[in-house]
Amino acid sequence: MAGQRSHLTRDYLKEIFGAGNYDRYPDISDRKAWDGLSEDLKNKLIKAGEEAGEEPWTQLLISDFLEFSKSGNRVRFEDQYFPRRRKLNKLVMAECVENKGRFIDDILDGLYLILEETTWCLPPHTSYERDGRQETLPDVSRQIIDLFQAESGAEIAFTEYLLRPAFEKVSPHISIYVNDRLDERIFKPYLGQFFWWMGDGEQTMCNWTPWIVQNILICALTRTEGYFEKRNLKTEDGNAASLRTFLEKAAVSVDYFLDEYGTDGGCNEGAQYYSHAGLCLFGCLELIDGATTVRDALKYAEVDRDGQVLVHANTHSFSEIFSEEKIRNIANFIVKMYVGKGYYVNFADCSPLAGRRSAREFLFGKRCGDEVLASFAAADFRDSSDDEKLLSSEINLFYHVMQAFAYDEMMDYPVSSGLPEDSWFDSMGLMVARDKIYTLAAKAGNNGDSHNHNDVGSFTIYKNGRPFLIDLGVGTYTKKTFSDSRYELWTMQSQFHNLPTFLDFAATSAQNGGTSSADSIADTLGMDSAADVRNPQIIMQRDGAKFAASDVSCILCTNNTAEDKKAVSSLKMDISGAYGTSNFIYTREVSLVKGEGVTVKDTYNGGLPFALSLMTYEKPKIMPSSIETSEAKERITNISVGDLGNITVKGPVTKALIKEYEIADERLSLAWHHNVYRTLLVCDSEGGSAECDLDIKFE
Repeated sequence: MAGQRSHLTRDYLKEIFGAGNYDRYPDISDRKAWDGLSEDLKNKLIKAGEEAGEEPWTQLLISDFLEFSKSGNRVRFEDQYFPRRRKLNKLVMAECVENKGRFIDDILDGLYLILEETTWCLPPHTSYERDGRQETLPDVSRQIIDLFQAESGAEIAFTEYLLRPAFEKVSPHISIYVNDRLDERIFKPYLGQFFWWMGDGEQTMCNWTPWIVQNILICALTRTEGYFEKRNLKTEDGNAASLRTFLEKAAVSVDYFLDEYGTDGGCNEGAQYYSHAGLCLFGCLELIDGATTVRDALKYAEVDRDGQVLVHANTHSFSEIFSEEKIRNIANFIVKMYVGKGYYVNFADCSPLAGRRSAREFLFGKRCGDEVLASFAAADFRDSSDDEKLLSSEINLFYHVMQAFAYDEMMDYPVSSGLPEDSWFDSMGLMVARDKIYTLAAKAGNNGDSHNHNDVGSFTIYKNGRPFLIDLGVGTYTKKTFSDSRYELWTMQSQFHNLPTFLDFAATSAQNGGTSSADSIADTLGMDSAADVRNPQIIMQRDGAKFAASDVSCILCTNNTAEDKKAVSSLKMDISGAYGTSNFIYTREVSLVKGEGVTVKDTYNGGLPFALSLMTYEKPKIMPSSIETSEAKERITNISVGDLGNITVKGPVTKALIKEYEIADERLSLAWHHNVYRTLLVCDSEGGSAECDLDIKFE
C-alpha cells in the first residue's frame, strides 16, 4: 500500500484528552466480578489450576538456547519455555476465582522463574536489525523486544495487576521486582530505541507490529497511577514519559500496520495469522479505548499562559474507530475464510486448521456491530472442547481474562442467520466463492507476501466441507524457514502448489547424453526439492513482489446456493510473470459454477513442456476411462479422488504420475493426519507446440 499513509488511529486519539489505566477487567479484590462468573466456569478454572499445580516447572538451560545456532532447531528451547507460561496462567486464573491463597506459592515460583530468565526473547529473534544475524547468546546489556519479550512482559505485568492486592499481603518486593524487570526489558528499550516493527514508513509491517504493541500497552496500562513520572522514565529525545506517551507511540505503529491493508481488510498472512494480526489490532484499539474512557481520562487539565487551570471534557469516544470500514473488514476477514468442519481457506504459512475462535473475535464483532462475526465466534467457541474453551495452550494471560468474562455470554449467544457472500480481496488478489457443496479459493497477487509461498495462481477446493484440492501450509519452523534457503523447502515451492512447473530439458540435455525429456524430468521432480531450485531444467515460480500475476479480473456472483445453476464466480489472470521469464504466456481462469462444480481453463503459449501439479488429501487414481486420441488437444484424463469426487482433464496430457508424500513433520501432521498426494500431469502438445489448452473440471 505504498504511498497511502494512514493516520486513522492518531486522528481518533488526538480528539481524546488524557489517559488513564486500563481497568475493564478487575483485579482479585473485586469479588463481585469474579464471584459473578458461572459456577461451571469457576469449577473448571479451579480444576485446571489444581492439575497445573501437579506439573513440574520446566527447566530452561542455556544449551537449549544454543541449540538453535547449532542445528536450527528452535523447538527444543520452546518446549521448555512455553509450558512455564501456560502453567502460570492456569494458576493465576484459579486463584482469582477461588481467592483462598492456596495457589499463591506456586504462582510466585512461576513468576520468579520467568523474572529470572536471562532473556524473554526466543533464539531466532535475537537480531538487532530486521533479518539480521542472530546473537548466539543473549546480550543482557542491550535488550531486544521481540514477540515473546513483549508477551512475557505482558504476562508478568497482568499477573501483578490481577494479584497486586494478594501480593501486597506477602511482600512489597514482588511488585518492585516485576516493575524493575518491566523497566529494563520493556519500557526503557521501547521508549529509547527504534525497532523495525514500530514502523518508519519504509519497511513492510506484519503481525509483529500489533502483536508487540498490544502487549507493551498491557504492560504500561496496568501500572499504578503516576508510575512513569515517579520512575523518571524518558523518551529517546529526553522528554518525560507518561501513559499518554505510550498511547501516542502505539497509535503511530498501529497506523503503519494499517498501511499494509486495503480497505477490503484482507490479511495476506492468512486465517491462522489473523489471530496475531487482526485480533492483536483489536487488542491495541481495545486497550487505547479503555485507557481513554476510564474516569481518570474523561477530563484532562492543563495550565494556560496566565496559570489558570483549564479542564477539557472529551466530546468524542475513541471507540468510534470500530465503525471505520477498514477496521470492520479486518475484523470479519476470518468469517469469509471459513469453510466448515474447522477448515479455513489457507495459503502461505497458514494451516487449513486455523484454530478455534474465542472471546477476542466475539468482542471484536460486538465492538464493530458485526453480529455475523460475534455469532460465528460464539458458535465456534461452543463447539470447542473444555481445554479449548479455557485456552489451555494460550500463553497470553490477558486473553484468558477476556475469555472468562465473555464465557457465559458466548455460551448463550444467539445464532446468526447471516452467511458470508463470495468475496474478492483486491488488495491481495484472493477470491473466495461458495455454494452449498463447494468452497473455492483462488489466489492471484504476488510472491512478496508476509510468510510467502510461491503460489501465484494456485487454488484450493473443499467439497461438502472436506479438502479436495489442498494447500499444504508449512512445516515446523526452523532456522531454514526464515533464511535465504527458505524456498528449498518443499512446502514453499510452486511445484507443490496447484500450478504448472516448466521443463526446459533442451537447455542442458546435451550435457548428459541427450537423454533428458519432459517425462524423465517429471519422474524425479520433487524428489530433492533443494536440488530442484538449482536445476536449470526446472522452472518454478520465484519469490518477491515483482513476481506477480497480471491482467487480473474477478467476477463475483452473490448467490451462495445451488438452486440458481450456471451462476458463476470466476478469477482470471496471467501467471507468467511469477516465473521470472518472458519465454511463455500462461493464463488461468478458475470458476465456481454454482450447483455444478469448479472449472479451470488454462491457456499456454510457449515452447516448453510442463507438469501440472494437483495436490490432494485423498488418494487419487487414474481411471481406465481416460481417452487417448491422435489429437493431443482431445485427450481426456479422468482422475478419481478417494470417495470425494472426480477430476476430468481435457488437453495434451502425455503422462500422468501419482506421487505419495509422507506427512512426518509434527506441524503439518496437525492438519494432515495421513499422507498427501500429488498428481503430475505432463503436457507436451505435439512435442512442444506453441499453444495448448487444458480444461479441468472438479465435481
